[in-house]
Amino acid sequence: MKPAEASLPSDTEVMVKRSFDAPARLVWRAYMEPDLMRRWCSGYPGWSMPVCEMDMRVGGKYRWRWRSDENGQEFGFTGEVLEVTPHAKIVHTQIYDAGDLGGADSSGAVIPDSMGSEPAIVTVTFQETNGITNVTTMIRFASKADRDAALATGMTDGMEFSYQQLDGVLGEM
Repeated sequence: MKPAEASLPSDTEVMVKRSFDAPARLVWRAYMEPDLMRRWCSGYPGWSMPVCEMDMRVGGKYRWRWRSDENGQEFGFTGEVLEVTPHAKIVHTQIYDAGDLGGADSSGAVIPDSMGSEPAIVTVTFQETNGITNVTTMIRFASKADRDAALATGMTDGMEFSYQQLDGVLGEM
């Protein structure tokens, strides 16, 4: 599949689109089941995802943490699920937790200690056509500064790396 396409629809939003050669029900499972998510969303080589707790129903909470194998530093995200439409849409809040990673990660990318105190709102939609599932992720930040801080981390490159891992997981399913 083609690499993810990122755009900036407004001063506070990032939209990422990516297609997967799999039916929506399988892509959906990969987003909803912690064991599957841990397989494709574990980060770049040298990183692991030791915490992937997800209660993916309206009002449910999630907590994701990534750890550097090199130095044990961690960062993560937490949030609450706001909307779930099976095989079609997930909406959740997202709060960045810099953990003990402040400064720069192993690639040298600057990691801000905070990307704002207000949560971002993440909307993920799944649309299947002829066995190909198009996933659109819209992230609405509380401010332009929060959006720009997130983009400065290389977020969209990291998303594409994870999506490449998801291609492999879907192929095995």
